[in-house]
Amino acid sequence: MKSLLRILLLVLAGATISYAQDSHFRPKGQQIPVPDCLTMKGLWEGGSKPCSQTEHQAWLADITHWRIERRIRIGYDGARYDLPALKWTQSSFMQPQMMVQDRYFYDPVAGKYTVDRYLDDLEKRYGGIDAVLIWPSYPNMGIDNRNQHDMLRSMPGGVAGVKQMIADFHHRGVGVLFPMMMWDQGTRDPGMPWPDAIASLMAEVGADGINGDTQDGVPLAFSLAADKIGHPLAFEPEGGPSDEALGWNVMTWGQYEFPFTPLVDKYKWLETRHMVNISHRWNRDKTDDLQFAFFNGVGWESWENIWGIWNGVTPRDAEATRRVATIERGVAPFLISKDWEPMSPVLRYGVYASRWPLGEQVIWTIVNRNEYAVEGDQIEIAGQESVRYFDLYHGAELKAQARPGGRSVLAFPIEAKGYGAILATNTAPDEKLLALMSKMKALTATPLANYAHEWRVVPQQIVPIQATKPVRSAPSGMILIPQADFLFKVSGIEIEGFNETGVDVQYPWEESPRRFHEHPMQVKSFYIDKYPVTNAEFKKFLESTHYRPQDNLNLLRDWKDDSYPDGWDNKPVTWVSQEDARAYASWAGKRLPHEWEWQYAAQGTDGRLYPWGNEWNDGAVPLPDKSRTMRGTDPVDGHPAGASPFGVMDMVGNVWQWTEEFIDEHTRGGILRGGSYYQPQGSIWYFPQTYKLNEHGKLLLMSPSMDRSGGVGFRCVVDSQ
Repeated sequence: MKSLLRILLLVLAGATISYAQDSHFRPKGQQIPVPDCLTMKGLWEGGSKPCSQTEHQAWLADITHWRIERRIRIGYDGARYDLPALKWTQSSFMQPQMMVQDRYFYDPVAGKYTVDRYLDDLEKRYGGIDAVLIWPSYPNMGIDNRNQHDMLRSMPGGVAGVKQMIADFHHRGVGVLFPMMMWDQGTRDPGMPWPDAIASLMAEVGADGINGDTQDGVPLAFSLAADKIGHPLAFEPEGGPSDEALGWNVMTWGQYEFPFTPLVDKYKWLETRHMVNISHRWNRDKTDDLQFAFFNGVGWESWENIWGIWNGVTPRDAEATRRVATIERGVAPFLISKDWEPMSPVLRYGVYASRWPLGEQVIWTIVNRNEYAVEGDQIEIAGQESVRYFDLYHGAELKAQARPGGRSVLAFPIEAKGYGAILATNTAPDEKLLALMSKMKALTATPLANYAHEWRVVPQQIVPIQATKPVRSAPSGMILIPQADFLFKVSGIEIEGFNETGVDVQYPWEESPRRFHEHPMQVKSFYIDKYPVTNAEFKKFLESTHYRPQDNLNLLRDWKDDSYPDGWDNKPVTWVSQEDARAYASWAGKRLPHEWEWQYAAQGTDGRLYPWGNEWNDGAVPLPDKSRTMRGTDPVDGHPAGASPFGVMDMVGNVWQWTEEFIDEHTRGGILRGGSYYQPQGSIWYFPQTYKLNEHGKLLLMSPSMDRSGGVGFRCVVDSQ
């Protein structure tokens, strides 16, 4: 019996050891759960109680054990974090994703990048940035067969212009990343493996890193390709990489859940030098993003221009960003401490702290998740007379306060949904910390509560189209569209954004941008080109005016020696920007159509879905091109079955057509109608088609070089008497 009992005890002991190898707090996605005692519970659930020291130590021991074992299991090698070329990532706290079409970044009138203006605006509004993710491709990619790198090369000045622009960012101490889209398999073949193509182009322009769009980890092959040519890149996947890939993905986006109690970032816990930029772009209140970042000692993707939809930070969030970033930059060496202690014990409910030891000093980063301010005793400390304490957030020295039972505490205020930072040191603070405290004292003199926290939409304006000299009879090649009452009903086809205020555009009769538009209006009579402007017609314009725009990159890209290919005389001219089209129209005594004029000419007054009726007709449009090369458009008169009720031809399915332009303070977009014959395959992220007459496309506008496309042409109108 004793032998049996001994065997049973040994079996139970073995089971306990085996179980101990597993964690009670295994990560869920990218976040590690906290002790159960930190979760508020109703009385019916047993109620809430403060965590004991034992419970905290047990949780910390558990996740520490998980970290040790996990690093062994994945054969973790953190050598990449030691590369001098990648050290910048470890303090890259604020990183916006910036659309190249942002009006603060490029001035199309002056024809130059305005990096200083862009950075000065961010410095003024929320304290500046450490890196920028420059986005030249989606959602415009797929409007023609330019791949992701062709889009970058189409930026003003081409590769040389981009290289100088990046140098301007570097001059201001800002790192530069570009995206990689491995879903881009339907446009032009790059002609080499993507790892090599990316490494080569990034080295050529001098970029510092790559964001892996839609990727759960960027494969090692991409890092190796960059290393091979002597230009290491920081790779930052959008989704969480495998734990093993943490060794070469030195950055990650943080796409978190945001419960009341902050959670620990798994990657930061596994490798404290790893930089996470929390991204929750559609949030209009950024408090969760900023507080979880501050608690974890990581950064924030300060993303406002979301695919041309402006979701600007509120004044309170901007000021909170300034303060969080100022402190994180000031204590950055602490925030990679291998001895990081998350959930360091504090005394008040709803207040959470991380403790960051470094040598003989310690920093606490603290967040108050409560909707009310918390004042008084906050942290219990060991009463060591040689240790001095500084409230970095408020820029003041603290004195330990004695409490009954021989306890010593630090007492200080934390605003509602606010922040705190404490330094413990055996020595006097150095000049850097004194400067930090001086700056923070000035910043925090005004409470965060004094800053507005209501999100407001940015209003848009439609760019006026100058009327033409009215005419009495139809000019050659034009059709009269009679005056009529017309229900202008159209919706935007943006892939993202749903129906939030700010999506799509704002017509003059609307109070804000929105996706769905409906407006009864009286349209005055006008004349419209029966066909889109052809290559032959555009050549006459060039020969007459010797038109040469300042930005001529990609102008008439499919022409050679100032002429179109044989047999293309009656095909729609493409690779013309809105500016090019306006120049032609002005020469011809015409103008571009208002969108409602275009739609009325295509639809009539019966609300039909297509120019020819309500059912799709394959014979009324060109055969779709689903290849990676673009065969070219069909002749403008090649599909008579596609005529509109007024006899206007080629409105749908051959070439997109320019109409309106909309701007706000930060964004700019052109409305395209009709869709094109080109349909790149393999991804839902390519620019969608709008063959239906109740839909329009919004092409984000930057510069003529970027805006010109092999899938976009135009037709003109003239006002009638």
